[in-house]
Amino acid sequence: MHDTAVISLADRLNAALPQTQCTRCGYPDCRGYAEAMASGEADIDRCPPGGAEGVARLAAITGRPAKPLDPSRGSEGPRALAVIDEAWCIGCTLCIKACPVDCIVGASKRMHTVIDARCTGCELCVPVCPVDCIAMVPVTADRIGWAAWSLAQAEEARERYAFHRFRVDRAAREHDEALAAKAAAKLADLPAHTQHTDPAVIERKRAVIEAALARARARREASADPKPPHGDPG
Repeated sequence: MHDTAVISLADRLNAALPQTQCTRCGYPDCRGYAEAMASGEADIDRCPPGGAEGVARLAAITGRPAKPLDPSRGSEGPRALAVIDEAWCIGCTLCIKACPVDCIVGASKRMHTVIDARCTGCELCVPVCPVDCIAMVPVTADRIGWAAWSLAQAEEARERYAFHRFRVDRAAREHDEALAAKAAAKLADLPAHTQHTDPAVIERKRAVIEAALARARARREASADPKPPHGDPG
């Protein structure tokens, strides 16, 4: 997206979404869905967490007529909280990696737990659990959609997701940098790091390593972001 008007519209649409980052809309996050709506790629009826009120908000921003939620994306319901059965948790860390707002804490081979106040109810932790020890428990039975999720909660979830993305991208860059350093060391004295003596084979290996280093360098440059958004939310 490069058009200023489209970017501005995407900003307003993103601010009107609940920021649960559940991906039920078919996009990787709320921002992706907002951009798709702004560009005309997606309709306004694909966010079950926002519910009917959410569709009305998006309709008012886009000027499109309000419509019922697309049933293929799920249904409007109460806010749900992920609850881990501690007796069955094996400490695999898969749910920690899947959580888009870093609300699951724990360590490898140690029991995990959910920080209730930060859980957006996205359900992304449920399918990755290999022992099926995570359940989604409704916590606002009398309230559904936006009535079960405040603007303040949405803003906090947006900030936590932004920091989550920063943390994941930083870890990927550091991993690439470490591999690049090892590759560069081998490249500096390739004959000493291979059993091959054929100069043609060594040159092919050199070309492969140089290409890998170039790809890693391009990824680092594309994702460079030295500062976390709004600081570390803790």
